[in-house]
Amino acid sequence: MSISRMAWAVLNALQLVFTLLWTAGWICLALLVLLVTRSRRLPLRMAARCWAPGLLRGSGARLVVRGAEQVDWSRPHVVVANHQSMIDICALFRAVPVPLQFLLKQELARVPFVGRYARAMGMIFVERSSAREAARRTREATDLVAAGATLCVFPEGTRSRDGEVQAFKSGAFQIALDAGAEVVPIAIHGSGKVLSLQGLFHVRPGTIVVNIGRPISAAELADRQALAQRAREDVIALLRAA
Repeated sequence: MSISRMAWAVLNALQLVFTLLWTAGWICLALLVLLVTRSRRLPLRMAARCWAPGLLRGSGARLVVRGAEQVDWSRPHVVVANHQSMIDICALFRAVPVPLQFLLKQELARVPFVGRYARAMGMIFVERSSAREAARRTREATDLVAAGATLCVFPEGTRSRDGEVQAFKSGAFQIALDAGAEVVPIAIHGSGKVLSLQGLFHVRPGTIVVNIGRPISAAELADRQALAQRAREDVIALLRAA
């Protein structure tokens, strides 16, 4: 192993330790604040204003956000974004100026601290092994959005290894249709180079650009497949403009 590669390996190991300790600390504090205030708003804003920027700075990432002014954030929305890296969550917490909740893979529910925090913050876990359970979770997500929440979904269903935007699964768009909410397409560029899928924790400094598109009225596209296709096309266009 070259000296350069060894130096990066040591630095990434230190960044991993920092990431774990920083995340555990802020989760504990967020849960304490939730216990005292009985409200999710402040703990979720802590994620956006404290936890996420700390991890972005720790990775050496510079965040650029464009287009947020096009959205009336006082209304509930379903935010859909392409997915290249786990650091996408940090970027979205910072880019969206309102409390943000996520539709997450069921596997994350078993991650120490993270699963408990996500449940406490009202995040919804996707259950694919049971159609009945999946339908129940979809109803929960719909109720969450109908009550005024902004829900974020990665409709590709997994992280892209080559940066190409994969087909969008349509389930998230049924949530928007049933809740009567607009869909906000977001393109994230550069996150896969900052925190890639290569190795255990492969981090390199870089710029992450978050391009926020114009909201799509679900009422205009009553079919969820058509809505998914339109959102994917908008995300691809925003990604090319990044």
